[in-house]
Amino acid sequence: MAIKLSDHFTYRRLIRFILPSVLMMIFTSVYSVVDGFFVSNFAGKTPFAAVNLIFPFLMVLATVGFMFGTGGTAIVAKTFGEGDPARANRYFSLFVYTSFILGAVFAVLGFIFIRPISELLGAEGELLECCVTYGRIILTAIPFYVLQLLFQSFFVTAEMPKMGLIVTISSGVTNMVLDAVLVILLPQEYKLMGAATATAMSQVVGGGVPLIYFFRKNKSILRLGRTNLDLRAIGKAFTNGSSEFMSNVSMNIVGMLYNIQLMEYAGENGVAAYGVMMYVSFIFAAAFIGYSIGTAPIIGYHDGAKNHSELQGILKKSLKIIGIAGIAMVILGEIFAYPLSLIFVGYDAKLLTLTASGFRIFVLSFPFMGYAIFGSGFFTALNDGMTSAIISFLRTLVFQIAAVLLLPLILGIDGIWYSIIVAEFMAVVLSGVFLVVKKKKYMYW
Repeated sequence: MAIKLSDHFTYRRLIRFILPSVLMMIFTSVYSVVDGFFVSNFAGKTPFAAVNLIFPFLMVLATVGFMFGTGGTAIVAKTFGEGDPARANRYFSLFVYTSFILGAVFAVLGFIFIRPISELLGAEGELLECCVTYGRIILTAIPFYVLQLLFQSFFVTAEMPKMGLIVTISSGVTNMVLDAVLVILLPQEYKLMGAATATAMSQVVGGGVPLIYFFRKNKSILRLGRTNLDLRAIGKAFTNGSSEFMSNVSMNIVGMLYNIQLMEYAGENGVAAYGVMMYVSFIFAAAFIGYSIGTAPIIGYHDGAKNHSELQGILKKSLKIIGIAGIAMVILGEIFAYPLSLIFVGYDAKLLTLTASGFRIFVLSFPFMGYAIFGSGFFTALNDGMTSAIISFLRTLVFQIAAVLLLPLILGIDGIWYSIIVAEFMAVVLSGVFLVVKKKKYMYW
């Protein structure tokens, strides 16, 4: 029996509803990890470092999809809760069209400026050429990647989270199969181009298939159709999703800063080690992001319907689930730090040691990360974009930049890994303060 946003959510029903979103985000991260595995082991260390150096910039461009996905979901879900499905679908169509147009504009600008941006990040020589080659191929598919990120949220709002998982699996399988064919079989000088092509084609699948699905008559509560230019709605979606936008943009800007610091402290080995940690940590963080995406429409719907008791239940259950998951992730991370590092950089003993030791420190941030991600997403779902944006801005930009600049002066390269823990802990404290301050306004406690 299908679970609807208007249902009462027990632990069992809540987990059943959000599980496809969690698996969707985990699978997205897994195929990114597979992509990194092929580049590192078949294309070489320099192409792998190039991918890790330029990828944060590419993600900044695509983040507009995540912004309109999370911010638009809050508006659409609340509108459904208020009993106006026609207006909800007009909003949905508006956010999809706007995201695609912005994605196309960003792709053109990125294609033009990819070389000076790579140089700004410290790339030169072969590393620079690899950044430009990989980046330009990925940029051709950025509009579809924007849609992929957007639809990951809206499939849940459409009460079709399993369909979202199917699309994500299809996109991931496309990437993996093409990686295996293009990266392994192509001559050495074309392997990086093959990896980029595989990723770009998977993004076309991830964004194009949902576009076709929602344009056609379907079984969900959402359908693409005619809309009108509503700048107020766009502005509200931007405000709501600004926290997720800021979180992703800041995370990638900070990722660039981490790479610059690592180039200074450890050279290409440091960038490669950080790349491995990011690939693997994406899997763990994806579970929290998927949980936040999965619960957001439920929170938005019941906020619109003024079901305060249901909001209270969702919040209390979520805090318990995230706490248990965070502890389990630390244990798994400590156990598999060396084996996972070995898969990526087993060909270089010095790099392997650096990666494994750094990862064992890095995994201690997971419990704090889970609460920080959910705290920001919770306020986004309540259409309180300002509070969510403050949490995200301080968490992903201010706290991390301060930590990554100061701690290495005291602890050396280990200070870079510890800086993530410090930043996430501070974000949890901030989220807790806002939950207490805002509880009377939203009556979720």
